[in-house]
Amino acid sequence: MLTKWKHMDWSLIVVLLLMMGICIPVVHSAVANSDKFRGLDTQMIFYYILGFAVIFFMTAVDYRIYTRYFWIIYAGGLVLLLLTLTPLGQTQNGAQGWLKIGPVGMQPAEMFKLALVIVIAAMLARRNKDKLGFRADVIPIGIVAFIPFAVVMVQNDLGNALSYVLILLGMLWIGNLKFTHALIIFVLGAGLLVGGIKGYVTYHDEVTDFMANTLQRAHWLDRIDPWLMPEEASRDASWQTKNGKYAIASGGMTGQGFMQGPMVQNPTGSLVPYTYSDSIIVVIGEEFGFIGISFLLVLYFIMIHRMIVIALECRDRAGSYIVVGLVAMFMYQIFENIGMFMGLMPLTGITLPFISYGGTSLLINMASIGVVMSIRAYTRDNARDEFADIKGANTEDGGVQALRGVLSRVGKRSKKAQ
Repeated sequence: MLTKWKHMDWSLIVVLLLMMGICIPVVHSAVANSDKFRGLDTQMIFYYILGFAVIFFMTAVDYRIYTRYFWIIYAGGLVLLLLTLTPLGQTQNGAQGWLKIGPVGMQPAEMFKLALVIVIAAMLARRNKDKLGFRADVIPIGIVAFIPFAVVMVQNDLGNALSYVLILLGMLWIGNLKFTHALIIFVLGAGLLVGGIKGYVTYHDEVTDFMANTLQRAHWLDRIDPWLMPEEASRDASWQTKNGKYAIASGGMTGQGFMQGPMVQNPTGSLVPYTYSDSIIVVIGEEFGFIGISFLLVLYFIMIHRMIVIALECRDRAGSYIVVGLVAMFMYQIFENIGMFMGLMPLTGITLPFISYGGTSLLINMASIGVVMSIRAYTRDNARDEFADIKGANTEDGGVQALRGVLSRVGKRSKKAQ
């Protein structure tokens, strides 16, 4: 176990510690004027401590166990998702996506992100270096992702459902997808996006009637209208994004100061809803300004960069695919959460990784980093074992033996290259 911890990427640990240093004060500021949510910052301290323990534990576990039993992970995750649609499920913020079993509460949609990454990585790794076949690979993998996507859409959780789509597309792209298949998917996706936006704007009244009366999803209009038709959106629909933009803009370069933002710290209560979770970037922008947001983005850049380096170093395809899937997951959440307060993305209930309040979200993100650490640790261990004969050369002619070992490997590799 200790040998695995030696191979941990400690720069990632430092980044997470810095994010913890941002998260706790910002959540404290977000709930300071609310008796209902007071104490969430203390809970986040507990979740972070537990999260670091999860990272160290998962680093010591061989990640190949997950890919070996990926169908069990998939089935277990799917059962938890389906349980939310039973009387055990609970509704929060309009989404029936929470489970409470005794004193333990969880959000299975968040947990399933990591499960989906592992399952797709295991399915892709079976192809080795071969191109993905459309019927043999793309369709089965698409079905594996579509089933939880459909369940989460029924839960009314658009943000997490879209994350499954981005994970799927990112992993298919890196999984040796044929160019023609990639082109077809891109054209279809772009066509659906452009056509959907144009149809939504052109036939807005008909779409409104269909979503409100047939699908019973009228609140989705309140999320899409401020994005595509801000001038025609109702005051209630645009309240969160519009006030969020004002708060970020008022922060300027250096911000209003810690717990000094007039929008978040308004005497009548925060003028931006959910500042402790979905709207946490508003607190950072108003109180710490452009510099504060930029510093956070730099931390995200370092985290993503280190993960990509680990993926490149890994000699096991399944390990590399897992890291790429997690990179896609994190990048979507970061871009979506920040972009929805800049008019780039629609408003969805997606948390900002490692910063927003949320026990399940934080623990799953920390577990994901733990899996990445495991991939790095076992990659480094395998590299060490490959040159064990060099380290074990302790006799008088040990140097000659070590040299022979190196030369034999070089000779074999050169013959393979020929």
